[in-house]
Amino acid sequence: MILVGKVVAITGGFGTLGLALGAAAAAQGAQVALIDRAIAPEAARLPGALSAALRLDRVDLASFQAAEQALSSVVRRFGGLDVLANIAGAFRWQTLADGDLATWDLLYTVNLKTAVTASKAALPHLLSRGAGRIINVGAGAASRAGAGMGAYAAAKAGVAKLTESLAEELKEHGINVNAVLPGIIDTPANRADMPSADFSRWVTPDALAEVIVFLASDAARALTGALIPVSGRL
Repeated sequence: MILVGKVVAITGGFGTLGLALGAAAAAQGAQVALIDRAIAPEAARLPGALSAALRLDRVDLASFQAAEQALSSVVRRFGGLDVLANIAGAFRWQTLADGDLATWDLLYTVNLKTAVTASKAALPHLLSRGAGRIINVGAGAASRAGAGMGAYAAAKAGVAKLTESLAEELKEHGINVNAVLPGIIDTPANRADMPSADFSRWVTPDALAEVIVFLASDAARALTGALIPVSGRL
């Protein structure tokens, strides 16, 4: 078990990928905290590996104060913090001509600002350990955006640059910062949006979670500032 003794905090923890990552991290021996703006699911509905997870709900991660309070709660519960996984995110498809400009603010806030605030709130705890990991979820679409993808791709491009910059800022402190860049994740929402697609070509939440668990582990100690495509067979 490669995460034994590690404390892992996951933003967007009640979503499909957040729960998959939480279960994968717990199965590898981590103590897990799930942080989300949504109401926490009942313990009975969580994967068995997450029975001991800390669930922090109704947390507005766009607020630095809220993020700071949430991560302080994690440290009080588990005695420290080793890994922050910024999973919180959202997607909207719309063209600029026909879309709502408020969508740009929404996707910036949910995809990028939450990663910024959570990372800043986590830094004192990681620095006190003298080591740690921050893992962000970007998107393959950020490198080449199609029509209707402008707001989403712009926000995820910001996640990529945050990752690179923060990796440089922290590399002398033993804290590694990396990002995964998924293609289409095989979630119920994506299947509903693209019912005629070949789902077998998409990356599954469990497969993506395994990559994130690797980045959280000591085996990835030589990686920082990496933007890693995880696109299944697209």
